[in-house]
Amino acid sequence: MKFVSFWHQQSMKLGLLHDDKVLDVNKAAYSIRKYLPTSMLKFLEQLEENEPVARTLDEGFKKGDFMEFSLSLNDVCLDAPLPNPTSCRDGYAFRQHVAAARRNRGVDMIPEFDHYPIFYFTNHNAIIGPGPVRCMKDHFDKLDFELEVAVVLGKRGRNIEAKNAD
Repeated sequence: MKFVSFWHQQSMKLGLLHDDKVLDVNKAAYSIRKYLPTSMLKFLEQLEENEPVARTLDEGFKKGDFMEFSLSLNDVCLDAPLPNPTSCRDGYAFRQHVAAARRNRGVDMIPEFDHYPIFYFTNHNAIIGPGPVRCMKDHFDKLDFELEVAVVLGKRGRNIEAKNAD
């Protein structure tokens, strides 16, 4: 399933993306006497109840069902998949990147990096969707390229061992 958050007719909606079509999952679910929320955050808060309904819609949508509740990708405005997360952490994933940044500050690499997941809390209000990014002109003097990957956890947990991550 490929979820999207999108704007249509001045409303934020939750959708499923297939090819160049976006399914309004709230309307499609209602058509089969089910309920799905209109926002990704609400969907994730009740993931265990919502996921089977979404899977049914996704499978039908890929077969051509629910087309009356679909929109062309060109007719919607995509937002961040999870536009208003309650929290956001940024992990130090690449050792070389961290080592280079520490070297530039004149400090040694910390040995604990290889033994523990290291992260910091970042601004969850700064999450934006696709489109132009506004930057101050001097920010382009020295660019640093990174790969960003998001992991959304739909369940509460603490100190989860790798073997229990699924």
